[in-house]
Amino acid sequence: MEVDSSEPTSATENAENPSEKVVEIRGMPKSGRWWKEPHAARHSAVIKVKPLKSSWEKKMADKAKQKQAQLIQQEIRERKQQEKLEKIERKKEQEKRRLENERKGEVVQVIKNTAKLRKAKKKQLRLIEKRDTN
Repeated sequence: MEVDSSEPTSATENAENPSEKVVEIRGMPKSGRWWKEPHAARHSAVIKVKPLKSSWEKKMADKAKQKQAQLIQQEIRERKQQEKLEKIERKKEQEKRRLENERKGEVVQVIKNTAKLRKAKKKQLRLIEKRDTN
C-alpha cells in the first residue's frame, strides 16, 4: 500500500492547505445591517505611508514664488485703494465747484421788510435761504 503524498489524508491536513479558502459563517449582525462587511483591521493598525519629501531648493523656490504672488496682490490692493481715494477726492472737488457755480449764477433778492416774512406762506418760507451779503 503506497501513500500518495499529493492527496491529504486527514482533516487537519485539509485545514493547512492554503489553496482552499474556508468561508467563515457569520450570524445576523446585532445592528441588523447584513450588507455591512466586518472590518479587516483596526484603524490604528493601518500603516500610513509618509509622503515623499521635496528638496530644499524646491521648497525655497515655492516660498519665493509665494512671496512674489503676495507682493503682487499687495500692490494691486494698494493701487485699488489709491484709485478709490482719488475718485472720492475728485467727487468732493466737483461738488465744491458745482456749489460755487450755483452760487455765482443765483439771482438774489434782499428782503428789507421782515414783516413780509410773517405774511408768507409755508412753501415760500421753505424757498427762502439766509446768506452773507459780503
